[in-house]
Amino acid sequence: MARWPFSEEHEQLRASIRQFVESELAPSADEWEREADFPTSVFTRMGELGFLGLAYPEAYGGGGGDYLCNIVLAEEMCRCNSGGLAMAVAVQTDMAVPPVFKFGTEEQKHRYLTPAIRGEKVFCLGITEPDAGSDVAGIKTTARKVDDGWVVNGSKIFITNGRRADVMTLVAKTDRDAGHQGISLFLVDSDTPGFHVARTLDKLGMHTSDTAEITFTDMFLPEDALLGNEGEGFYNISWELQGERLVGSAGSIAGARRTFEAALAYATQRETFGKPIGKHQVIRHALADMATEIEAAQQLVYAAAWKVNQGEYPVREISMAKLLTGEVSWKVADKALQIFGGYGYTMDFPIQRGWRDSRLIRIGGGTDEVMRDVIGKMEGL
Repeated sequence: MARWPFSEEHEQLRASIRQFVESELAPSADEWEREADFPTSVFTRMGELGFLGLAYPEAYGGGGGDYLCNIVLAEEMCRCNSGGLAMAVAVQTDMAVPPVFKFGTEEQKHRYLTPAIRGEKVFCLGITEPDAGSDVAGIKTTARKVDDGWVVNGSKIFITNGRRADVMTLVAKTDRDAGHQGISLFLVDSDTPGFHVARTLDKLGMHTSDTAEITFTDMFLPEDALLGNEGEGFYNISWELQGERLVGSAGSIAGARRTFEAALAYATQRETFGKPIGKHQVIRHALADMATEIEAAQQLVYAAAWKVNQGEYPVREISMAKLLTGEVSWKVADKALQIFGGYGYTMDFPIQRGWRDSRLIRIGGGTDEVMRDVIGKMEGL
């Protein structure tokens, strides 16, 4: 039976995605983690199955579904047992590609959106810079207008899919003196002269996700590379960030539930002082707190997603969901590792991966501090 806010059709989709994830992705998770990489063919395969364009119109090769289909995908991807892989797919489905559909011309949609849905083009999102993260207005990468196009100089860092991407949705300043009105979006093919992957970063977690630093040196872009109207990039990317935060929240709290289930199962098997550790009050109460906090955070995610599905733009609820799921996910992972004890601290048990991977949600897509500031302002402070 479907549970709110999902329908029976959503649950059928969930079953289909779960079967794919558990049979084709999860068995290779340990190997991909060790290699700190996964094959790009994962995108192709997901495109073949229709999982990369669930909510896009059929005219562009999408599934014609609603926004809740994306939430189902984010939740089920956590079953691949690799946070980096799940994040790489989420960048494609809910971060870098949506602006192409919302702000792109028909030519851009057919050139970029359709192959992205098919898994033939992998996307990355170029926002963060060495000196500008959550402060999008502080970016320094510039796009200078010239005859027939633009010349781009600057750099981006922490770019998920950056090494493997075919296309970047780029945020750049087109007018240094115009503040928020001086930022624009561009679509950049990664084989463009001047586009250079400087390095792939070595990270604490999310090992399978290639995270790159990218530089632009006198990179020429034609006029039709502009995505949306000149000077509207800040507002357009602010819209994108809401989708990024909500799908990240959905995947994060679904992962936390999986971590909780692993800790619960362990607590029924591991014995100390003559009984399962779950029978000790301190462990039982810890698991009770974890279950309660997960349920509360997940319902907040669902409430925000339901509003998005109704055509609303619930920045307040999305910010709250991002903040709460980040803190709960990290707390659950840390408590679960404590329950596993010394075994949890070894690389033999996957709980350590969940512990490492869960930390990123409190930084990426807007830090906890930024979320609190957004919420505070929307409360009238």
